[in-house]
Amino acid sequence: MCSCDFIRLLWSLVVPCAYLSLLLTLVLLLLVLGVRVWLRGRRTARRAQAGSSGPAVAFFHPYCSAGGGGERVLWCSLRALMHRYPSVSFVVYTGDQGVTGEQILDGARQRFNVTLPRPVTFVFLHHRTLVEATSYPHFTLLGQSIGSMFLGWEALTAFAPDLYVDSMGYAFTLPIFRYLGGCKVASYVHYPTISTDMLSVVRERNPRFNNADFISRNPVLSALKVVYYCCFALLFGLAGSCSDIIMVNSTWTLGHILALWRSPSRTSIVYPPCDVRAFLDIPLEDEEDGTEEDETGEGWEELGSEEGGGGGGGERKCHTVVSVGQFRPEKDHRLQIQAFRKLLDRRGEGPGGRESLRLVLIGGCRNQEDEERVLMLRGLCQELGVSDRVDFKLNVPFEELKRELVGATVGLHTMWNEHFGIGVVECMAAGTVVLAHKSGGPKMDIVVPYEGGPTGFLADSEDGYAAAMETILALSPAARLEIRRNARRSVERFSDQEFEACFLAAMEPLTCELER
Repeated sequence: MCSCDFIRLLWSLVVPCAYLSLLLTLVLLLLVLGVRVWLRGRRTARRAQAGSSGPAVAFFHPYCSAGGGGERVLWCSLRALMHRYPSVSFVVYTGDQGVTGEQILDGARQRFNVTLPRPVTFVFLHHRTLVEATSYPHFTLLGQSIGSMFLGWEALTAFAPDLYVDSMGYAFTLPIFRYLGGCKVASYVHYPTISTDMLSVVRERNPRFNNADFISRNPVLSALKVVYYCCFALLFGLAGSCSDIIMVNSTWTLGHILALWRSPSRTSIVYPPCDVRAFLDIPLEDEEDGTEEDETGEGWEELGSEEGGGGGGGERKCHTVVSVGQFRPEKDHRLQIQAFRKLLDRRGEGPGGRESLRLVLIGGCRNQEDEERVLMLRGLCQELGVSDRVDFKLNVPFEELKRELVGATVGLHTMWNEHFGIGVVECMAAGTVVLAHKSGGPKMDIVVPYEGGPTGFLADSEDGYAAAMETILALSPAARLEIRRNARRSVERFSDQEFEACFLAAMEPLTCELER
């Protein structure tokens, strides 16, 4: 009898619960429709106030004044669209504070050699801390993703565009703009927020920058983190699948996005723009042939006749190992310094030894956390006794970056599963011999044989990097020149012109609708 009464009780609750669920669904639907009507009214009022019925395209890029490859994609995308669609207005949502739009554009000119043909409107967001990792010591991915939804809402209510482009990888903003804002949405994915590689790291209990030691050592915590990652991957896939057009920057990223977002018909590879022309215009000199400088006055450092005893030139006086990349934890600058220290130990003192080598770390700092990371790296140099051979160059202008790359022997890259690697391409175009991580974009798209010849070297450990650098330095100038030539010829496919053509082709289904 008790069982029957309990079943009757449950059954009697089914109908009220069904009605309640229906009512809540109806209220939510009406709320969404109301918000869409309100935002549509704001869009119409904005057009009337501006005296134009032209459409508006908005890019969501909270860190648009940073100096990384993602920012170069932003400015080159805007430049391409502005040239192609003169009647469209453009907006950038940014979380930068204490700067003006003119200062941001001036920074883009100095760092990336990119000048926009006409003005762009900046919408300054006030709650960028919602997407910063430091705000979420635990459940960081989930916290940042929820924070991005609130930041996206702030952006949408400040300016309702016709076409929304997420150019920084905040997939959870896509449903906000599509379903609440009634916008067409597109996304350019540099690095998936979560990937199957991240899941494998946790499953295999490998300590990494995103998998703390205390979690990797504990099987229970590792199992719970796997469940958390799987649930998050499902939500990430649902959010990303809202995008009308999906662009990814490499073969590696394509594989992960197809696995998670499951939208192959809307997904295409658009390699990021690398300013290779600025480097390819500089003649590539033979290290054996002499000391003459190129037309820009940026020559190679050569030994004079004091070491060669007469004509014929010789080896370089100083070999520079240069690294280009933002000072973020995943770039693994610590590995670069440790591998360089091992190289110095291998080379020893004397001619061609320690004093003939230097490491130059070039990169941008997005915030206080990055600046503190640079201080930590300086401390590591002091601890390892290499501070006299390591230089840090922060937020340098493009011309200085070019000088450093053109004068370097080795271009160093150490990020595991780098999604693409614009810095790697720039090093190859400048004529350095690249040594990149044996994973991700560098392995699959960039440092690959060209017409049967090598274009660089790959490594994946401290000893491997030190040994590879020693190998590069031990090569004859003629052998290095052949690798440099192969690398230069191979990077034409990553030029600004190639990017603009592929980007416009990918965006055409949406931009054509705007012109109607």
